[in-house]
Amino acid sequence: MNPPASEPETETAVVPELITGEQRRVVVGEMGLRKTFSALRHRNFRLFFFGQLISLSGTWMQSTAQGWLIYQITGSKLLLGVVAAASSAPMVFFSIWGGWMADHYPKRSVMVVTQAVLMLLAFAMWGLVWGGIIRPWEIIVIGALGGVVMAFDMPARQAFMVEMTSRDDLMNAISLNSSIVNGARIAGPALAGLLMAQMGIAFCFFINGASFIAVIAGLVMMRLPAHVRPVRAEGALSQALSGFVYVWRNVPVMVLLSLFGIIGIFGWSYGVLMPAFARDVLHVDEKGYGILLAFSGAGALAGALVLATAGHILPRRLLVVGGVWLFSAMIFIFAFNRNYIFALFLLAIGGFGMMLFFSTCNTLVQTSVSDEMRGRVMGVWALLFGAAIPLGSLEAGALAHVAGIPWTIAAGAVVCALAAGVTLFVEGPPEAAKP
Repeated sequence: MNPPASEPETETAVVPELITGEQRRVVVGEMGLRKTFSALRHRNFRLFFFGQLISLSGTWMQSTAQGWLIYQITGSKLLLGVVAAASSAPMVFFSIWGGWMADHYPKRSVMVVTQAVLMLLAFAMWGLVWGGIIRPWEIIVIGALGGVVMAFDMPARQAFMVEMTSRDDLMNAISLNSSIVNGARIAGPALAGLLMAQMGIAFCFFINGASFIAVIAGLVMMRLPAHVRPVRAEGALSQALSGFVYVWRNVPVMVLLSLFGIIGIFGWSYGVLMPAFARDVLHVDEKGYGILLAFSGAGALAGALVLATAGHILPRRLLVVGGVWLFSAMIFIFAFNRNYIFALFLLAIGGFGMMLFFSTCNTLVQTSVSDEMRGRVMGVWALLFGAAIPLGSLEAGALAHVAGIPWTIAAGAVVCALAAGVTLFVEGPPEAAKP
């Protein structure tokens, strides 16, 4: 999977590994458009990139439509949190097995299966909504099944990045992957808002199901070397749990993952309340709700592209802590703002800050672990992701029921800002290694 000899080589330098004690390579040099899209020179990553762009647009359409559907049929802020929690809670129990599977079996095969199952679940939602027989408990069950699948999909997808590109282009690949996630966050909610108003909610679920065909086709078309299963003396359970031991012994990675978990619980939870905030506080309809989410995605997309272009020369501590502080400030102001236009810009800047943190954190973790442990470490990442969303969703839904939506969002922003500050005094995030 090395680039053809005729293609320009990425300028790199060998530096001491900050955490594992091993050497690694990092991208160095000036900024430029070629560096922004350097990972796309790998054919496998191009197939993944464009397949994911289509599929994730459908995923965000379904997510937007599902939130609106739940609030429309129940009017319950608490149930918004319950559904989000049910969709992520299974990741807490299955992610370590997902990480083990990513290190033990071909990652592409794992992803083909997970994406096919997610496609079937999307079509099941479409059938229930189109038939007018959807009930809240059915949304919860389908969401929980999707959470189980994501527990196996996320570690494999994250660890697969280096196999589709190279260690030299890993940071760029992660940033570009973040860019398509957030490009989809722009297109998906905006299209969902229009389709819900013009064609009904059910059509959003159908499009999401069909969109999985693109990513599955891209995975099947990849050219990969034959998979060599690692030979291990210990059993599957000890291998799966070894990811926790590995993280525990590496303090900077543990600090990054701890901050990631806190941001997930108290920061991302504002998104759970967005349907209620849009309708009850800003007084907008489906279109306005979709545009709110799209602006947040636009800001995150801008952040991902900045990292893809200049992430190799910017201080990592600034990107991690500064990104959280920028996000927290914008979300705090957003909580008490009542002007719709101003809310759009606050969400865009907040999304920019969050992406600086999220993508940099992901890159630091992946480039700071050995190849043979990457799947299991990303299983720990997925476990934290899965635990943060249900905990944050339940916390946000319950607190909003008592204290109101604005105060709940503001409190989450304050906790995130304080947590980022504490990491500087405990064990600051590792700086970018210098050549």
